[in-house]
Amino acid sequence: MTRNHPQQPCVQCEQLQQQCQELEEQLQQAQATIEQLRKQLATDRKNSTTSSKPPSSDLVKPPKPPPADDSRSGTIGGQPGHPPHFRPPFPPESVTKRFDHQFSHCPECQQLLEDTPQPPEVVQQIDLNEVTFSIEEHHRHSRWCPHCQKMFTAPFPGRIAKGGLLGPQLTALVAYLKGACHASFSTIRKFFRDVLQVPISRGHLAKVIQKVSAALDQPYQELLDKLPDEEFINADETGHKLKGVRWWTWCFRAELFTLYHIDAKRSADVLMAVLGKDFDGVLGCDCFSAYRRYMRECDIVLQFCLAHLIRDVKFLTTLPGRAEKAYGERLREGLRKLFHIIHERDRYSAKEYQRLLEAQRQEIVMSGRREVPPNRPCQAMAKRLEKYGDSYFTFITTPGIEPTNNLAEQAIRFVVIDRHITQGTRSEKGNRWSERIWTVFATCALTGRSVFDFLCASVQAYWDGTPPPSLLVE
Repeated sequence: MTRNHPQQPCVQCEQLQQQCQELEEQLQQAQATIEQLRKQLATDRKNSTTSSKPPSSDLVKPPKPPPADDSRSGTIGGQPGHPPHFRPPFPPESVTKRFDHQFSHCPECQQLLEDTPQPPEVVQQIDLNEVTFSIEEHHRHSRWCPHCQKMFTAPFPGRIAKGGLLGPQLTALVAYLKGACHASFSTIRKFFRDVLQVPISRGHLAKVIQKVSAALDQPYQELLDKLPDEEFINADETGHKLKGVRWWTWCFRAELFTLYHIDAKRSADVLMAVLGKDFDGVLGCDCFSAYRRYMRECDIVLQFCLAHLIRDVKFLTTLPGRAEKAYGERLREGLRKLFHIIHERDRYSAKEYQRLLEAQRQEIVMSGRREVPPNRPCQAMAKRLEKYGDSYFTFITTPGIEPTNNLAEQAIRFVVIDRHITQGTRSEKGNRWSERIWTVFATCALTGRSVFDFLCASVQAYWDGTPPPSLLVE
């Protein structure tokens, strides 16, 4: 008789099943790690084209694309077909000496040469005079009055009493070297010693700079008072060092002038202090929190930089997920259509142009809220468009407004260069000097005026006690 034994579980099958379960868990963990690393890699690959980072942050730049087969390799210098540019000659009244170089006899046969109607070739050469400055000596005498029984001393003229060693033009030259050329006091001292052969101390140069700063106080204050009345202003900010401590340089670019302000804060409090809580114009800026708070608390109309939005949308197209890429490409295509309408503006009437812009704006905003992937960058973009979407397109409803913040970013580059060279300032007086001289240089460049002439006129007026020249264009 056969005996039936109960079925025993297969030990080997249980081991294989346990191994499969462990491998499946390891696979899920590996996939999660890979997805996290892909997102982190996409974030780390942000550069100036896919974010608000400056171009200097691109430590490794991609190689240049190879030229097309039908294009020649680029060469330096003037290009074929490019019109030449020649410096216009100095007028005859500016020429101090004139020399004629000609043959009277033939250099080969010694025969007398005859005149020809061909005009002479003219070359003008500029050089420094041996004496580049004048030295004035002023004597102040004391005289006795026998009737009043008093001693009377004649006062020095204002430019002598306030100017001291250097006259107005040399004072303006020191300011120009310090402000425009980013020269240190040691470098200016060497220039005076080696070129002008005038020994001067660094301490005296520092006093000269403070005199120029005082002379520029009223022109700077005039722009500061006028700033809140402007219809449109571009604003940006960058870091500044005061004795190694982090401060901020704010740049305000109006239509006909640029003003800089150095402050310890990078908050909306600075905007309220400079522009006021009742600013009635349009402020062009990036989407930094200080501007958002300024808009929220003071009901200010903003134009957020559309170029920053495009870079952030472009970053979405570099994300690893298919849904994220599709979301970014959808927004990018909407922005591309918007700029196509802007570029084709001449083809439409004013009414039709505004209608197309408004329709495309609504399409972009609605596209940003529709089918949003669950990852953080896409959710942040959707939230931004929902909350601040209208502020990116203020230029549509307000003609004449720039859609980007390029004007302020261009104006602040000079400050960034100065910061890298000078390493900031060391006192409150240094801050005031920097913001005033930067304002003069940027505004004069904007209006086509000579910075040196303005500095000379400002210093002379300050010493004479007369009204200073204005930076505003009349």
